[in-house]
Amino acid sequence: MPGIEKLPIEETLEDSPQTRSLLGVFEEDTTAMSNYCTQLYEAMQRIYDAQNELSAATHLTSRLLKEYDKQRFPLGGDDEVMSSTLQQFAKVIDELSSCHAVLSTQLADAMMFPITQFKERDLKEILTLKEVFQISSDDHDVAINRYSRLSKKRDNDKLRVEAVEDVYTSRKKHHQTMMHYFCSLNTLQYKKKTALLEPLLGYMQAQISFFKLGSENLTQQWEDFLGTIGTSVQNVRREMEEEVGQMQETIQEMERSCDQLYAPCDPDPAHSPVCRNLTRKQGYLHIRSKTGLVSSSWERQYFFTQGGNLMQQGRGEVAGGLVTDLDNSSVMAVDSDDRRFCFQVTSFDGKKVVTLQSESRKDCEEWIATINNISKRIYLSENAEELAARVNQSALEAVTPSPSFQQRHESMRPSSKGRAGRASSISSVGSEPSPALSVLSLDALVAPDTPIQFDIISLFSEENAGQNKTAQSGRSNPFGETGDSTPEDIEDSILHQLFIVRFLGSMEVRTAETADVIPETMRQILAARAIHNIFRMTESHLLVTCDCLKLIDPQTQVTRLRFPLTSVVQCSSHQDNRRLFGFVLQPAGGQGDGRAVCYIFESNNDGEKICDSVGLAKQIAFHSEMDRKAVEKRKEHDKAKERQQEELSKQKQIEKDLEEQSRLIAASSRPGNQPAADGQVLVLSNSHSEDSDAGEEGKKRGESEA
Repeated sequence: MPGIEKLPIEETLEDSPQTRSLLGVFEEDTTAMSNYCTQLYEAMQRIYDAQNELSAATHLTSRLLKEYDKQRFPLGGDDEVMSSTLQQFAKVIDELSSCHAVLSTQLADAMMFPITQFKERDLKEILTLKEVFQISSDDHDVAINRYSRLSKKRDNDKLRVEAVEDVYTSRKKHHQTMMHYFCSLNTLQYKKKTALLEPLLGYMQAQISFFKLGSENLTQQWEDFLGTIGTSVQNVRREMEEEVGQMQETIQEMERSCDQLYAPCDPDPAHSPVCRNLTRKQGYLHIRSKTGLVSSSWERQYFFTQGGNLMQQGRGEVAGGLVTDLDNSSVMAVDSDDRRFCFQVTSFDGKKVVTLQSESRKDCEEWIATINNISKRIYLSENAEELAARVNQSALEAVTPSPSFQQRHESMRPSSKGRAGRASSISSVGSEPSPALSVLSLDALVAPDTPIQFDIISLFSEENAGQNKTAQSGRSNPFGETGDSTPEDIEDSILHQLFIVRFLGSMEVRTAETADVIPETMRQILAARAIHNIFRMTESHLLVTCDCLKLIDPQTQVTRLRFPLTSVVQCSSHQDNRRLFGFVLQPAGGQGDGRAVCYIFESNNDGEKICDSVGLAKQIAFHSEMDRKAVEKRKEHDKAKERQQEELSKQKQIEKDLEEQSRLIAASSRPGNQPAADGQVLVLSNSHSEDSDAGEEGKKRGESEA
């Protein structure tokens, strides 16, 4: 090691410019050394901090690997091979963590302690002595200048003594400070070498000790284990690359096929037709919620069907929430003032109404068809899509709706030209064809020239308009009844049952007595509504009494239609969907030509209950009629008895008259009154003959009436 430069302590008293110049060189070297030592200290501090962090992280890693068995992973949580492998790694890493902890302790003692001592003690001591030296040098210069300005007069002895004392004190202090300062600078030249070498020596010794511990822990057995794990990792990586390649191909194919689906407008129907066979659907919709009495807001949510329920789920939510129950619900397209492509879902009890908006007309129609299929509980069958396809096929072969309905609803899809043929091999929706239906053709059940009516109007109202006009105000119907109900009719009726129903449609049928006419009419009407997207239904209150069936407007309480109970030929519900029911009406005077009308409804309750109520009303009406006829017959019998009593009394009176006449005749048989007696006899004889004839006729008539 070369010689070390020194400051001459012997020249400190002289304090020559050459000494000051050499002192400046040492001070500059000290400043550079201080800056370098600070940087080196920061670097070694980072090593020490990193080692501490590595030791803590290694220990944490070992602890987490040991707790792998306690974790509950949704996917792959029961992999025993992975669990045992991680336990082996945890054991090795735990040993390495102990080695890292020992290394951290050695670095703190052998590396950080020497450089910290040099930085905090030696360098700060030099800086302190430098400041003291500068102060003492300035004080010495002030004392010399003051001493130099003393006057030659003797009256300045006191000042001269003070100046001499100041020079002595300041020079002594300056000399002593300068010598200690020079000594510290000379010592620093040795300390800076040891301060740099000792930390490095401690660092290397700590690393060597660490690697020795590692070599003792990592034996050949662990090397074989690590080789096996490395091979497994390479296999997994190879499988991952193959999977990534397949996913990239799938992404490219999806980008090509879904390019037309990015636009929110309706795609080309030729390339993307509306699918009406769905029993499950999901996607984003806007739901309307009321924010005030008349104001509302729309919120975009993710909706999906789950069984018979409509669910919604917002972004960030773990699970979806129930919106409404779709079983036996109703769905229809609605017109909104501020939105397009809206539809409305009403629960089975009518208490909850949900208004939704889709992005396109195709999406709206698919949602309506899906909810309609779910409402019919098609999803409960084994082959739900096949059954939905059969329903759709039935719709394609159904009849078209009436033109009057389409003119009033221009927003609906227009009907196709011509009438679709009816297939006798297709059964009613959700039911099997009956033996009677297989024998009879569809034209034998349903009148071929009668369109389906989807609004509440009568097929006979125009024909009987002139015949049913009366002086009373009201709405005429095909049975010649007024639409207004009187309190007397309601009070006289024994049975009063009210049901909430929705009118699906009506059509003329040829036969009213066949049991399959109502299921076939249901099939025709439901198929026509499905193929033409007619989901609007008029809600009414059906009042069942012993005299008639009334359809009442729930808002205005005005009777829309009144059907006399005697005109109801039959009433039945759907075989599968019990909410559907219908009845056949034979209008008055229509038994000869066989014309009848079948009305189909959907109720909130079981349709069979309504049919039972109608049957009960007919039984009550029948028994009431029988009682009325019995009462009338009893009254006629009483009248006949009264007439018979009158005839008997007349006969008795005639007999009395005859006896009186007999006495008169006997009295007139005397000789003095012979002429008069002859005339009297003649008159009485005529009277007697007439009365006897009248008595015989009355007797015969009384016997016949009795």
